[in-house]
Amino acid sequence: MFRTHYLDYAELTAQLSAWATSYPDYVLVSSLGKSAQGRDIPLLTIGRNPEQARPAVWIDGNMHAVEVCGSSVALAMAEDVIAIYGGKNEAGGKPLPVHMADAIRNTLFYVVPRMSPDGAEAILKTGRYVRSSPVNERANQSHPHWVASDVDGDGLMATMRQQDPQGEVVELRGDDDQPLSPPVMVPRLPEDTGPFYKLYPEGLIANFDGQHIPDPYFLGDNQYDFNRNFSHHWKPEPEQAGAGHYPGSAPETRAVMDFAISHPHIFAWLNLHTFGGVVIRPMGDKPDNKMDQTDLAIYKQAEAWMTEHTGYPTVSGFHEFLYEPDKPLHGDLVDWAYHQRGCLAYVVELWDLFTQLGIERKKPFVDHYTHLQRKDFVALWKMDRDINQGRIFKPWRAVNHPQLGAVEVGGYDGRVGVSNPPLAKLAETCAAQSAAFLRVASLVPRIHVEHVSTEKLGDAHWRVEVRVSNSGYLGSYGLSSARELPISESLRLNVEGDNYTVVSPAESVQDMGHLDGWGQGLHHGISIFMPWTRGNVSEKTVRLVVKGAGDLCIKVGSCRVGWQSLVVSPHR
Repeated sequence: MFRTHYLDYAELTAQLSAWATSYPDYVLVSSLGKSAQGRDIPLLTIGRNPEQARPAVWIDGNMHAVEVCGSSVALAMAEDVIAIYGGKNEAGGKPLPVHMADAIRNTLFYVVPRMSPDGAEAILKTGRYVRSSPVNERANQSHPHWVASDVDGDGLMATMRQQDPQGEVVELRGDDDQPLSPPVMVPRLPEDTGPFYKLYPEGLIANFDGQHIPDPYFLGDNQYDFNRNFSHHWKPEPEQAGAGHYPGSAPETRAVMDFAISHPHIFAWLNLHTFGGVVIRPMGDKPDNKMDQTDLAIYKQAEAWMTEHTGYPTVSGFHEFLYEPDKPLHGDLVDWAYHQRGCLAYVVELWDLFTQLGIERKKPFVDHYTHLQRKDFVALWKMDRDINQGRIFKPWRAVNHPQLGAVEVGGYDGRVGVSNPPLAKLAETCAAQSAAFLRVASLVPRIHVEHVSTEKLGDAHWRVEVRVSNSGYLGSYGLSSARELPISESLRLNVEGDNYTVVSPAESVQDMGHLDGWGQGLHHGISIFMPWTRGNVSEKTVRLVVKGAGDLCIKVGSCRVGWQSLVVSPHR
């Protein structure tokens, strides 16, 4: 169902429960925590023995309430991972190389398809605008402000318009100089002759004095933008709109941070948003020349897969996605996951509306959202008519507003067609994203420990040789920039055996440092002019001299990659 329509909370949780029931060996449903209104934030864990730490991948969607396509794509990826665990070698309907599928089968997946269950439910059931959560915990609520309300009694909260000679919008006219039907409201130009309108959210004005109409503010009656409430470079209001009281003050974002902190083995992080058809990668606060260049090359590998399978360009958050020049966003989830959790983390803005409308690529990409021409609105109107069943543009209905008098309600509903793809485009959006990201998910490190040889040295003395290797793309520390993070502890080799004493080296716990992966990113590390590779940086051999009898257990790992065990029986 999630590939054909947008699921409400009951439908979403039913889907997760159905998977857990059908695949109990490797699918577990739990709760990440409680939302502000008391709903469980569902967490889907995919992988055998989920309590056994090993390299993991995180996928989240719908942290912004209206962006429900993120839930569908997260569920589609989960379904493909479940199928891979069941033996299939494909992602998004496309063949997946066997070694990539094997890597996925040895990786844990944590999927949070709906980070904002309260907000999404409000959006889907009432249509009211909610950025992330419908709660408003502000102390300062005595000023006039708009509060979403069902003015016309139809069960939805849409848009209101009112004629005003100072209005900033007019009805768009078609080629015959007649208004389009249903009407499309566009910004007023100096040549326009009217009538002119003001646009407001459907609702009432709290603390209204009968004369002064306040500016509608997108966070006027809902406080949080979850993507400004994480701890990396957090700034309070008014420096950062939607920041909340303090980092993690929203229970939903606090639950995400608490989980990630207690699960340091997450190596890749996908944060699903809408809309735009673009991938946004770190860094959000610095230019590319300040970024670790190996990190940048690895992101270019992910970018290549995104371009191949989705057609989406990849842009730097700093270079092409600042809403105001030289004013970075604060409290962003992906920057937190990249800088503080060492993850290969990025945002996907799902649904390439701009290409659908025939709009040429702009640079910086963020200009797509504001630099629209009237022909683009005409294209949107036609798209809505032809493939979206007229869900965006609706007739206006005359209503008597208790505070403003004569208004009209209706007009615009961007939930399906603008903020999220038309239902006819949903399945292909899901498939393309899964084909791209599950390739990225296969890049995690893969630590192995193997017995090389055993040699008897004398009475009850044995020399045991083992090899520890990393067959994964990423190093045991993850990204290059993550090497110095506290969670990127070096690998440890522990020798355990009740009937054994380690003679050489003297310690039973060995610090092995890190093992690099074989990957260095796209166009990085090897040149046709110097076609040499590195030494055997992905493996180390350890020789132990032990005394005793029985079984010897050798464990290798860290909090970042989990632990691998090898049992050796020298006396046999």
